[in-house]
Amino acid sequence: MSKAKNPARVAVIGAGPMGLAAAYELSKSGAQVTVFERDDRIGGMSAFVDFAGTRIERYYHFICRPDQTTFDYLKEFGLEDRLRWTETKMGFYWSGKLYDWGHPLALLKFPGLSFVDKVRYGLHVLRAKGVEDWRPYDAFSSTDWLKRWIGPRAYDVLWRSLFHFKFYELQDQLSAAWLGTRIKRVALSRKSMFTEEMGYLVGGSEVLLEAVHARLRNQRVEIRLRTAVEEVTIGDGSRVSGVQIGGERLPFDQVISTVPLPYLVRMMPGLPDDEKAKVAAIRNVGVVCVLLKLRRPFTRNFWMNINDPRIEIPGLIEYTNLNPLDGSAIVYAPYYMPQTHPKYRRDYQEFIDETLGYMKMIRPDFDPATQVLATTASRYEFAQTVCSPGFYDALPPMRSKVAGLYMADTSHYYPEDRSISESMRIGARLATMAATDAR
Repeated sequence: MSKAKNPARVAVIGAGPMGLAAAYELSKSGAQVTVFERDDRIGGMSAFVDFAGTRIERYYHFICRPDQTTFDYLKEFGLEDRLRWTETKMGFYWSGKLYDWGHPLALLKFPGLSFVDKVRYGLHVLRAKGVEDWRPYDAFSSTDWLKRWIGPRAYDVLWRSLFHFKFYELQDQLSAAWLGTRIKRVALSRKSMFTEEMGYLVGGSEVLLEAVHARLRNQRVEIRLRTAVEEVTIGDGSRVSGVQIGGERLPFDQVISTVPLPYLVRMMPGLPDDEKAKVAAIRNVGVVCVLLKLRRPFTRNFWMNINDPRIEIPGLIEYTNLNPLDGSAIVYAPYYMPQTHPKYRRDYQEFIDETLGYMKMIRPDFDPATQVLATTASRYEFAQTVCSPGFYDALPPMRSKVAGLYMADTSHYYPEDRSISESMRIGARLATMAATDAR
């Protein structure tokens, strides 16, 4: 981006990866940027916490081979040597037994499917891996797509439980494009037909985000933590005039919002009605994510899918089987559900106790009293967008009708998966829009 003669004053709302990328790209164009973050740290859902002496993300992240934006930023900040790849394993807990999963031999040995089901499943993965344009798949549901390819029996065994314990009553309202890109992202991360390989950064995602943060400080970008934007103000001619902080109105020429869109609607009563309606029509599920620190690994798997009628979570993520960290074992147990679900507002300890009970079912020799070093949990209201068929047309525009306002959240990744890479890609795109309009 070329330097602007009269630099625009830009407010960026949110200091997650998207907001940081937007601020960074705008600062390179010469804009005067201020970032506002209501949390006490940068990172958003990628933020780190001190968990019993271990620096760890509140919500799990990993790197896949298609995450090109991540690789580009690592190169730009001289962090390529921090990237590591691990041959990871996957498990599938089905009807009271843990099976190997994720490669052809495991599929052939799995007793829950017929030979024909297994062939159809393998062909479906190969099909998804080769799709280049997912727009036609936006027209129909993932449930219909899966049943058509792998059959109702295989759908019940492999997918129904995963969908149910993430979306509940919304489980059949997901587009095939949304699911297909997730299958493809993981499939393209395979080192070979028999080996899955996932990536991580030594020091975690924090290494990249702090590098962006440091560069922003060097470029005199102000990042104001513990600062909630109360209102995005509109001046003459339906154009943004700034933001209100602590009752004080601060002037800005442009505003970029990277927080969940329902938050933006609350802080912007002047948003056009049609844009408000589009935001209101987008549904999200929340998450309560339990985080456990154990003395030793629970299993050898990085990812374990679960289909057992006694267990009400879609899986367990044993992060230290990807990234070894400090010698202890870190396990994430995500409880996704609509915010209206009766369980959603329960006390964290109830979720922790439930998780430990499930782990005892999976491994009867597991003793929480001797193996668990620490526990915690986090709750996030807008963890996963429900991307229904027709979602391309349902998305609100990233460039608002209100001149100078640009907005995006994780729904704008569609149909791609949630990742730091996608977040930073969208952030850079928002910055390009704003810089182009400023010129």
